[in-house]
Amino acid sequence: MSKYLVTGGAGYVGSVVAAHLLEAGHEVTVLDDLSTGFGEGVPAGATLVNGRIQDAGRYLDSSYDAVLHFAASSQVGESVVNPGKYWDNNVGGTLALLTAMREAGVRTLVFSSTAATYGEPAEGALTETSVTAPTNPYGASKLAVDHMIAGECAAHGLAAVSLRYFNVAGAYKEFGERHDPETHLIPLVLQVALGERESISVFGEDYPTPDGTCVRDYIHVADLAEAHLAALREAAPGEHLVCNLGNGSGFSVREVIETVRKVTGRDIPEVIAPRRAGDPAVLVASARTAHERLGWTPTRSDLTEIVTDAWNFARGRRS
Repeated sequence: MSKYLVTGGAGYVGSVVAAHLLEAGHEVTVLDDLSTGFGEGVPAGATLVNGRIQDAGRYLDSSYDAVLHFAASSQVGESVVNPGKYWDNNVGGTLALLTAMREAGVRTLVFSSTAATYGEPAEGALTETSVTAPTNPYGASKLAVDHMIAGECAAHGLAAVSLRYFNVAGAYKEFGERHDPETHLIPLVLQVALGERESISVFGEDYPTPDGTCVRDYIHVADLAEAHLAALREAAPGEHLVCNLGNGSGFSVREVIETVRKVTGRDIPEVIAPRRAGDPAVLVASARTAHERLGWTPTRSDLTEIVTDAWNFARGRRS
């Protein structure tokens, strides 16, 4: 059994990863200030410490085997109007965490990075060597942390893996998405199905894609969690490994909406809206590195399964 600190473990992805760690027989402490996470979302069996990532040094000691770092501000729009919050929380907070890890002798880190580090790519399936040109402070702050981690590995022998997520969706047992505000497509469409929203906005229908709407790579949150456990096993001292996590294929906005209609049996009114600035036509990952280095391959790639799990979670929250 190993002992892990999970920062941001009361949030969507962090809670699912914490649940997988507990099921694998490990000891888990969740560090979360509950500013966006939910105390009831922390899996039973984990110890919750209510605190900021900047204060990680108060809680870390040599008994921990590794840190899984999810704590971050993550709203793209907010980052544009309040960039200082993102440099403080994401960059400053991670710097404090890295310092605390070094002082405590905790030498393994798995970091929750993002496809937003790539910005508006012009190419097809993105690899880890694709150009990184973030278009907002959120993506820029995550890229800055990736650079910071690389320096820590080179200078101090940290073993680290950055996992760049594409579109995470679905639910695992009682753990699912409940952001406030909600910005992700699948839960937004499900809100329409539940009668909590009148319609779903389709931002642009004239993209160079089969049906004119944007195409995105969706990955089931349970597949994502399994990649984190694999990253813990494969992290190597002195190396900063970066892996994209996605299915390698995409679904359009209209395909997602139609799948929600089929799964829920509900009407989903659409409202066509202008394109949003910074929305690339296609954003799809190549997960070859994760397959080769982590031995990881997603097994829940079917959009119907992803939507069904998310629908069951959304309905369960209302019951």
